[in-house]
Amino acid sequence: MKQQIILAAIASLLVISNSYAQETKTNYYIDVHYLPGGKVNYADVAAAHAKDLSVENKYGVKFIKYWVDESKGIVYCLSSAPDTAAIVSTHREAHGLLPQTVYKVEDGTEAMADNNKTFFLDIHQLGAGKVTAADVEKAHQKDLAVEKKYGVNFINYWVDERSGTVICLSQASDASKVIDTHKEAHGLIPVSIEAVKQGQ
Repeated sequence: MKQQIILAAIASLLVISNSYAQETKTNYYIDVHYLPGGKVNYADVAAAHAKDLSVENKYGVKFIKYWVDESKGIVYCLSSAPDTAAIVSTHREAHGLLPQTVYKVEDGTEAMADNNKTFFLDIHQLGAGKVTAADVEKAHQKDLAVEKKYGVNFINYWVDERSGTVICLSQASDASKVIDTHKEAHGLIPVSIEAVKQGQ
């Protein structure tokens, strides 16, 4: 009887422990802000990012990197967080600039960047439920196999399986080289590609 009580207590503790681990699991997100084109500059975004960093711990968020397309007024923020609400709450308290889109993403293995080259983010919209992280990893390996031919450096990718969105970060002399690499590697052409400045 005593042994059964001990076993029941251990089982109960395991259930609580597993449930806590699931609740506190860290997820990765890319949130996107669409601001007026030509009215956004990198210095202003860096200042807003510093405000995010000053309050992020309150919401369990860690902002990792951000990218700014000054000409189109688009800002991308990469973070780890418990959920999308925590990201929105951090932005709201820090500076009030809320994202219009938040992707829950999985990423690949990050390669080294060359800070002297232009960064590009290219976006693929493949359709909800039509792509997996494993599929994107295979396509990424094909990009890596031919990138040198076009002078491109693919640094990482992020995939939101739910929406079918893939975001690739690379460096190149111009956007056409990134597109040519994708075209030869696997034929998946991005719906958009933007020259961006990176911060962290």
